[in-house]
Amino acid sequence: MRIIPAIDIINGQCVRLTKGDYDTKKVYNENPLEVAKAFEDSGIQFLHVVDLDGAKASHIVNYKVLETIASKTNLKIDFGGGLKSDEDLRIAFESGANQITGGSIAVKNPEVFQGWITTYGADKIILGADCKDENIAISGWQEESDLKVIPFIHNYQSKGIQYVICTDISKDGMLKGPSFQLYERILQETTAVRLIASGGISQFDELPRLEEMGCEGVIVGKAIYENRISLKELEQFILNN
Repeated sequence: MRIIPAIDIINGQCVRLTKGDYDTKKVYNENPLEVAKAFEDSGIQFLHVVDLDGAKASHIVNYKVLETIASKTNLKIDFGGGLKSDEDLRIAFESGANQITGGSIAVKNPEVFQGWITTYGADKIILGADCKDENIAISGWQEESDLKVIPFIHNYQSKGIQYVICTDISKDGMLKGPSFQLYERILQETTAVRLIASGGISQFDELPRLEEMGCEGVIVGKAIYENRISLKELEQFILNN
């Protein structure tokens, strides 16, 4: 299972929100590159970067931060937040993204999202299936749709999607553990999905449990920044895998 630390960006700074609420913003570091380098120094190879300004603006904003991290580390970066157009995607990939994540676009403009899968390939495009009470949420989690998460994933698997990041918004930033039951159901009810668990990770012991369930990756954010999980523990986990 891949360990994928998260860097969320507002105004070029590394921040975290609680349940996606912008009013709960907490700045952890004014220099995201410093944070990314610390991850890389601990043997981490992957990074999840979210452009929270982009999610609000509905177009890519913090691509310079992406470019800086991509050019000054060897981390494989998946980038999301506000990607809505072919131009946004071009900028993201040219700025060094290894993969991109599309959530709202997959709900609001499925034709464009489908086009990205066709153009770039399923290994480059991740479906963002963020949900609250199993309803897909969009627009930086400011809107809830009437789409249910498992049928939503099913639908896109039939169109070629392999990678899915699923965040249970009610768990995000709460440090009370991830949605084990939801992930278990997704893994049981979908075929060979590469599921990346996200939201609520609070302690190291949760990681082996997600791995045993069959998650392909796990995104860890606040638990690192609040020193609930140390980079040393993550380094050891990676070495043992």
